[in-house]
Amino acid sequence: MHIVIMGCGRVGSTLAHILEDNGHSVAIIDRDPQAFRRLRAGFRGRRVTGVGFDRDVLGEAGIESAAAFVAVSSGDNSNIISARVAREMFGVENVVARIYDPRRAEVYQRLGIPTVATVRWTADQILRRVLPEGAEPLWRDTTGTVVLAEVPFHPGWIGVRARSAEDATGARLAFINRMGEALVPKDGTVIQEGDILHLVAAESDMDRINKMLSGPPSDEEN
Repeated sequence: MHIVIMGCGRVGSTLAHILEDNGHSVAIIDRDPQAFRRLRAGFRGRRVTGVGFDRDVLGEAGIESAAAFVAVSSGDNSNIISARVAREMFGVENVVARIYDPRRAEVYQRLGIPTVATVRWTADQILRRVLPEGAEPLWRDTTGTVVLAEVPFHPGWIGVRARSAEDATGARLAFINRMGEALVPKDGTVIQEGDILHLVAAESDMDRINKMLSGPPSDEEN
């Protein structure tokens, strides 16, 4: 795929390198030509100097053939305007914008522009490490009603089928981290010692789910 990135800071340059290493063609835009120094010497993608919401600049970056557009400059307004131009003027369906203000991020999500609210994301990551296990979700949707959470479980659940745990909690077991590898549970998957469960559920149900899994399962669930 061809992917256009606006912003050649640490995030933009890292994305450019990862995407290129995975076989994609990349064009990266920045208004400061000195920013391209962050790119490695062997970078084969296009370097385009300018602003990401300028149609000529986007054209030079190959936006008309782009499968995705990523806006990760240091400015919220520039990122969201560029993302909207890419989608609305050039028809790029897969766009994402980095937004520092989480309140703005929620508004733009509702307008159909996927965003990464860096302040909220960073805060969530810190909270996960300083609060008790399971107290802070790994992810929540923009309305705050659905969460993905890492949930500890009582040893009594070891040997119980994953589907039985779903039925008991009313949550979806999204995946299990088992010995450092992610595993999508199947009908015959059973919970093993050392597993880390990742559940998707309504946030309003998380207290009940945590309480249920902190104790042994009932006879029906075994």
